Order: sequence, then C-alpha cells, then structure tokens
Amino acid sequence: MKKIVLDTNVIVSALIGNSYPRQVVFDYVLSKKVEILLSNIVFQEYVEVLRRPKFYQYPHFITKAEIVLNKLDELAVRSLTNLKLSINRDEPDNRFLELPVSGVADYLVTGNSRDFLLRSYESVKIVSPEEFVIQMQQPE
Repeated sequence: MKKIVLDTNVIVSALIGNSYPRQVVFDYVLSKKVEILLSNIVFQEYVEVLRRPKFYQYPHFITKAEIVLNKLDELAVRSLTNLKLSINRDEPDNRFLELPVSGVADYLVTGNSRDFLLRSYESVKIVSPEEFVIQMQQPE
C-alpha cells in the first residue's frame, strides 16, 4: 500500500471544492486505499489552519473539518522524526518534507507548487493532487 503525506492545502481544498483534492482525501485516504503518515507537528498545523475563521463562510466547513481531522487521526500511521531540512524558503513547509522522508512515504501531495519546486526528494515524489490521482489510476 502506498504511503502519503498531505499538505494542509489539500485538505482545505477537499473540504471546499469538488475536484482532485477531494478525490485524494475521500477516495484514497479515508477509503483506506493509501496510508497517510502524520507527525504531531503536521497534525497540529492541520488543526490550526482548519479552525481559522476565514473558512466559516463555507457551509458546514467546521463540521466537515472536525470529522476529517478525527478520521485522519484515527487512520494515520504516526511517525516521529528528528530530521531537520531547510529545503523550502517557507520554513514551516519543511515539516511536510521531513515527514515523508523520515517515514519513507511514496508521495507528498501538495497544491503548493510555489514553495515545493522539487519534483522529488530522496525517494519521495512531490505531486499535485491531480498528478497523484492520475498516477494512482495507472496500472502497476
């Protein structure tokens, strides 16, 4: 089973829209077709970002966010890391690369192409939600 790390923006987009991020979260992660890796730092960012007042404008966002957070917390493989990278110019984004490298994930799925300029790092493929869905649909 593939192991992935989700950038926070993928979860936000999944809760707001009906496109590839939603497929990644609901059709792959929550349907247990892939394993999601989490660290305490990454999970705390999810919680912090998903509780921001700017998302209150979206119908039922907070309720859906709480459900998704609880399910991710339940399904995730927890990974501890002492790895410290300084690859991204946006320092907090480095946590999203440290986790898949230390947890030996296959993918980091992110909608943040501005800060994640690399296509891969060590054995981790850095892909958009669309690229992830397309790769998962390909026969192995």
